[in-house]
Amino acid sequence: MKDVSRRNFVKLSAATAGLGLTAGALAGCGGESGNGSGAASGSGEKIKIGVSIWSSTDALGSLSKNILDKAAGILGIELSYVDQGHVSEQVTASIETLCAAGCQGIVVCNSADSEMQAAISTCDQNQVYLAQFYRIISQENSPEVYATAENSQYYVGAVHEDEVGNGEKLIELLTMDNPDAYEGIQKGARNICLEGWTVGDATFQQRWIGYQNGVEKWNKEHADDPVTMTEPVYANTSSSEGAKVTQQFVNNNPDMDALIVAGGGGDPLVGSIGQLANMGLTGTIRVASTDFLEDLKEQLETGGMYCESGGHFCDPLYALLLVYNAVRGKEGYVPVQGEFGKDIQFPYVFVSSVEEYENYEKYFVDDDPYNDDEIAALAELSYDELNEAATSLSIEDVMERHA
Repeated sequence: MKDVSRRNFVKLSAATAGLGLTAGALAGCGGESGNGSGAASGSGEKIKIGVSIWSSTDALGSLSKNILDKAAGILGIELSYVDQGHVSEQVTASIETLCAAGCQGIVVCNSADSEMQAAISTCDQNQVYLAQFYRIISQENSPEVYATAENSQYYVGAVHEDEVGNGEKLIELLTMDNPDAYEGIQKGARNICLEGWTVGDATFQQRWIGYQNGVEKWNKEHADDPVTMTEPVYANTSSSEGAKVTQQFVNNNPDMDALIVAGGGGDPLVGSIGQLANMGLTGTIRVASTDFLEDLKEQLETGGMYCESGGHFCDPLYALLLVYNAVRGKEGYVPVQGEFGKDIQFPYVFVSSVEEYENYEKYFVDDDPYNDDEIAALAELSYDELNEAATSLSIEDVMERHA
């Protein structure tokens, strides 16, 4: 389970956020039995929560499922999964399926904001609590959907990252010279191709804004050395389509020196890197992406990757905790009609050299996994404490605590 840990949130947030989670307090929150606080209501019955996810088997999806399964076992939650492939009709149908299955709450990684209109309405009709993970509804781009969430008594909220800032930072890393990168690609990029995943996806739209902001900022500051970026070409969520899009970029853009693979669960990036290798272009095209690869250290060493942003894969865990506590009726978690809902925003981790990855690996990947007491303790926090535990940490904080 080491792939699931990424960090010991409870210990570190207790140290940095002053939450007072002493060893004694942790021990009083669930013990070793795995029954956890799921029986806190006294009924002894498991809470049933549905998971609507694009895939429970790809790189990111399997990590998400692992952390959800671990938490469910500790807290006494029964989970029911539906894989929907980020296909809009399947996303909305998955919510109907999970409601019909008797779920008391649902966590969903939707594709587009538009899907949330039907998802929220279905949950309202069935009195089922709903939270998003890796996603949030855009008030600016989807005001009607946002209003639906505000008016709902069952939309609990969203757990996501700062996607605009993520996009801006990746452009900054791509365009600046990097003496620590693979020797053939140490100079910053100037001709960037953009590979998206699904048209209309809310998260991609936010990252795209960030990429555009980053290009605009560079060009404003370096008018004599401008950067160009193509319009996105979409690869959906498969490695074969990622490879196809990458070959298309290389064929149509002779000056291409960088490729952003915006995301899509990891498979499109694998396909794109593989296609560049097949074309003999590894170490000549700077590749940037979001969602860490399993072999990222090797890819940084060989020039297969130039920089990447990623996280702790705990968005679904925190979404689960939001819904779990809403179902339990815990104060501060039950939605209030007229308010949008809870908004937990995780920081990203950025890696652009082997040394940076080794620090990430040491303090995030190789860290001990959550134990029963720690997950049980997270479940007992107030919302403000839970939000602080999620948002107060960075890799620098972790390194400082372990120094």
